Amino acid sequence: MRILGLTGGIGMGKSTTAALLKRAGIRLFDADATVAALQAPHGAALPGIGRLVPGSVRDGVLDRAVLRQAALSDPAVMQGLEAIIHPLVRRARERFVQRARRDGCQWVVLDIPLLFETGAQRICDRVAVVSAPASLQRQRVLRRGRMTPAQIDAVIARQMPDAVRRRRADVVIETGLSRHETVRQVRRLLHAMREGSPAAWAAAGGKPA
Repeated sequence: MRILGLTGGIGMGKSTTAALLKRAGIRLFDADATVAALQAPHGAALPGIGRLVPGSVRDGVLDRAVLRQAALSDPAVMQGLEAIIHPLVRRARERFVQRARRDGCQWVVLDIPLLFETGAQRICDRVAVVSAPASLQRQRVLRRGRMTPAQIDAVIARQMPDAVRRRRADVVIETGLSRHETVRQVRRLLHAMREGSPAAWAAAGGKPA
């Protein structure tokens, strides 16, 4: 079994790319969904979060606004939050990979926003980075209506720069042109994963094996 790491900054179009891969039948581990489950009512991460940010958890329910504000205003809170969440996500990811191996999957995708930051790229055979122009990235996040422009800038500043991700990628998926073009790029990636030849990876925009 081979593993494709899928990553990209906030608002880059990673969720769209992941959905296309999943629709094509590739089994996918969604780190964001895992975090959401850990932070759901009475989730496994809530006791630790409640101790880290008093008042952020009430009656087993996370107040996301309180947690977001605390994390954006104090780097120590973000570090503490990562120390709680990352080991739990890693264990969930390991269980996913083990099940996929038992089931005989040819490829799986690890959809992890902090793939490089957490070192998860080390277990991947290839890494695809999803990218878009910075102006479009901000527009997309702003349209979600969950963060102010200042909060968006703070999140982007804390993430690995897009240029660094692109340099470390095996394949870059550009989502700033059109959905049709994104679909076309994902199809080329899927062909490379199934074909496996250097020519197929080159056609997908990938680096030589």
